[in-house]
Amino acid sequence: MTSSTIIPVNDNERMDPTHPRADGPRRRRVFTASEKLAHLQGYEQACEHGDGGAYLRREGLYSSLICEWRKQRDAGVLAGKKPGEKVGRLTAEQAEMARLRRENARMSKRLSTTEAALDIMGKAHALLETLSERADSDEQRKKR
Repeated sequence: MTSSTIIPVNDNERMDPTHPRADGPRRRRVFTASEKLAHLQGYEQACEHGDGGAYLRREGLYSSLICEWRKQRDAGVLAGKKPGEKVGRLTAEQAEMARLRRENARMSKRLSTTEAALDIMGKAHALLETLSERADSDEQRKKR
């Protein structure tokens, strides 16, 4: 390489307009409580169809935002907020309440699954008992 092929670059020149940040740094996006709730609902609907990641890419969101907004929604922080009203971080008490609500929902689901399994086991036991009684009666007929 010779010195004639090296092109000097001036770092102070304006960025190339084709560069993504040619217009300068962007301000951080701010979401209202209603927008957060709408995004949560849209994301959860997309997840039902297996398109959660596509929704996040399309909207330019991160999964960490969704997690934070879920915590806020579960703690009741997003409910009743007016447009433009700030939504801060959860207090320790609100975070604990949200965690307990999620745990309660998880345990309720587990309880209903266990109850269904016990119901099935009871029916299976009754069926086997009936079959066993029939087999016993069939053996007694053959012995006669």
